[in-house]
Amino acid sequence: MARNSILIVDDNPANIKIIRVALTREGYDVRGAPDVNEALAALESFRPDLVLMDIQLPGIDGLELTRRLKSDPSTREIKIIGFSAYATKADEEHIIAAGCDGYITKPIDTRTLSKLIEDYLKTR
Repeated sequence: MARNSILIVDDNPANIKIIRVALTREGYDVRGAPDVNEALAALESFRPDLVLMDIQLPGIDGLELTRRLKSDPSTREIKIIGFSAYATKADEEHIIAAGCDGYITKPIDTRTLSKLIEDYLKTR
């Protein structure tokens, strides 16, 4: 039985696959979406406990999607962890200000990711 559910929003299919394999192995129910439109479509039928949100997405970026999710009463309680390979300290502050509950950098260390997610989910 899956422990918690996670939606990965990342425009790189390899990232989605690597993260999905690592987290599925730990018992999480994991889905992926390559862009904001696919993420919104997934959220119509799938309510994750946590979203791993790539900040730099084509079209509408991850920060805008985060703002939308946090302003909607039906999705505002979902934990959102932003991630990006190209973020400065100022970017990290913008990520948190947009509503992300945390931030991690790419490449993601799959050996410690499950523990990190578990820690974010405990703060619910």
